[in-house]
Amino acid sequence: MNISRRTLLGTTAAAAMLATTRSDAQRSPSPKPNIIVILTDDEGYSDWGCFGSEIPTPNIDALAAGGLKFTNFHNTPKCSPSRAALLTGAYPHQAGLGALEQVYYPQSQGIQGRLLDRVATFAELLKGTGYFTGMAGKWHLGISRGVGPWQRGFDRSCASPQGRMYFPDQTTTPAVDQDIYIDGKYYTVDSPEVGKGEWYSADLFVDYIIGYVKEAKAKGMPYALYLPFVNSHPDLMAPQEDIDRFRGKYKAGWDAIRQARFQRQKALGIFGPGQKLSPREPNTYNWDKLTPEEQDQFDHIMAIYAANVSRMDKAVGTLISTLKSMGELDNTLILMMADNGANAEAGPDGQLVAQQLPGPDGKPVAQRLGGPHSTVAEGMEWATLSNTPFRYFKNFTYEGGISTPLIAHWPRGIDSARNGTYVRDLGHLVDVVPTLLEVTGTTYPASYNGHPLVPLQGRSFAPLFRGQAVYRSSPLFWEYVGNRAVNDGRWKLVANYKEAWELYDLGSDRSETDNLAASQPERVKRMSDLWDAWAARSFVDNWADLPGGRRRPQNWGTDGTPKHPEAMDSSVKW
Repeated sequence: MNISRRTLLGTTAAAAMLATTRSDAQRSPSPKPNIIVILTDDEGYSDWGCFGSEIPTPNIDALAAGGLKFTNFHNTPKCSPSRAALLTGAYPHQAGLGALEQVYYPQSQGIQGRLLDRVATFAELLKGTGYFTGMAGKWHLGISRGVGPWQRGFDRSCASPQGRMYFPDQTTTPAVDQDIYIDGKYYTVDSPEVGKGEWYSADLFVDYIIGYVKEAKAKGMPYALYLPFVNSHPDLMAPQEDIDRFRGKYKAGWDAIRQARFQRQKALGIFGPGQKLSPREPNTYNWDKLTPEEQDQFDHIMAIYAANVSRMDKAVGTLISTLKSMGELDNTLILMMADNGANAEAGPDGQLVAQQLPGPDGKPVAQRLGGPHSTVAEGMEWATLSNTPFRYFKNFTYEGGISTPLIAHWPRGIDSARNGTYVRDLGHLVDVVPTLLEVTGTTYPASYNGHPLVPLQGRSFAPLFRGQAVYRSSPLFWEYVGNRAVNDGRWKLVANYKEAWELYDLGSDRSETDNLAASQPERVKRMSDLWDAWAARSFVDNWADLPGGRRRPQNWGTDGTPKHPEAMDSSVKW
């Protein structure tokens, strides 16, 4: 079965295409740039080839080679908070989404489960200056509470409320409502109005984005589009032919492959020779102690994950190829990043379960693993690989939970002499809206629709496109379910819920392996005071005072009983 809806772009074609996008028009006065913001779901720092991965991502790599690669960019530890920060330029609690959309506390000012009126999205801001706006993909910012993209500035939208949507006929365990809203109208995901025949969501969402580009072009309008893929969030699903490409490639084990990724990162110049590779977390498996059958199961999980990343890259290639053929690529600023670190919530065992569905004779039949009726999650050890070289994962404010690569591609707007170079300045999702406002000449208003707006919390990184310096007037801050951090560009203070602050010198220890808190109590006090002041002015509750704070926040699954205790690597300790 051919699931692709378009001819997809290969490695050589992608590189050649991006290398030939320059023209004499680049030296002429430019119209307003088009904008496409691409967000991936639960992908780690090292999952793209240009950041060290063995997974082939030729189209993403070509974007990086033709633009800038940000090595010190950050998200938040969780989905909804990151999306709120990205779209508004405010910290998540200020936007009303200090936790997931599903979490709402009436007594909280920062955990309301939806985008509040005290922030404005970049779609709302740019629409007012003549931009055509659209989004296709995962929303997770309040549809269940009456806030959809069609109400927050997007002219056109194809919105999956929570994501986790890959195929039109899929089922998940536990069940997630597979519905979608097209321009505010509800459809079940298998409706013909959503997509014809069999489709894969990465291709589907790109088709919608391409349709919006064509619509804007027909109207003579610049466009600002948002493409939040669901790849690579559990339940992991991909076409079988893509999974087959990776079967057997992960039987060297997570430690060996992680070491190989780290060496590639050093060879690429992402990290210097003094950077350390953090060890695996405690309570993880020693690959060599697993049986061949167990190793095969883990190989299968990672093959499905790799297929997710690779298949999304192909969809990106379809978008790039179409923009090029339409003459749109040169003046389109493309920003691509992830929403949080890799997902270890399935614990050390991960998940690899085929659902049982009735066959033609009514008897239950196991469905294919990685297909629309299976439950697959990366798990703790492979998430550690995805986050190479960092510690921890999604949900945590250590670098493994909050670090994302950022790629910026814009032939008209980025000095060609900077193509393929690294940006090492500290950055965050809250910087995206200020950047878009600067490059489009848009002023941030004091109020929107009669509601006073929270001031922008980030700063534009657009000067970096021209090789100019940028400055940050205050540190960056994080909080999620009691996990917290502050980063001033060199020093980082970080702690898990109800645990003591730890201090790291990121200039020499980006992987957070040498805690200096005991030797520098004054710095710890000074930075923790900054965090307290930020929390007080940013609607951040004391998590322990909320109903959710009565339980331990979601961790990486180590509270469960491992399936293979004899293979637990008890030697991995901090």
